[in-house]
Amino acid sequence: MTDQDIAEISAYYEQQGKGGAAVPEQAATAPADVAALLTKGACVSCHGANFSKPIDGSYPKLAGQHADFLYVALKAYKTEGNANVGRGNPIMGGQVKPFSNAELKAMANYIASLPGELQTVPQSKFR
Repeated sequence: MTDQDIAEISAYYEQQGKGGAAVPEQAATAPADVAALLTKGACVSCHGANFSKPIDGSYPKLAGQHADFLYVALKAYKTEGNANVGRGNPIMGGQVKPFSNAELKAMANYIASLPGELQTVPQSKFR
């Protein structure tokens, strides 16, 4: 990559955390099918209200996280016996097993649409 390529990519990502992008109105309330999935998984019991206030500081805040990242993480908890692909948290492993990949994707998309405290902040080395 050239210096110009790096500068353009950095500028793109710098804009991702700015401007307080409006959250779609429907994001405030989960669609009924997604709400049922989230209730079945009891996700808020650990990740907290609106997925932004975990009950323990070691649990991640999920609201506003990238949907692709959430989806891949959820799928990784389903993977057993492969440390290169899977994640080793036994609680999350048990939580995600009953869900299909399509259901995990729907949950990830909804949680990503929620307003959260997470944002991409460019580092000086990329400017």
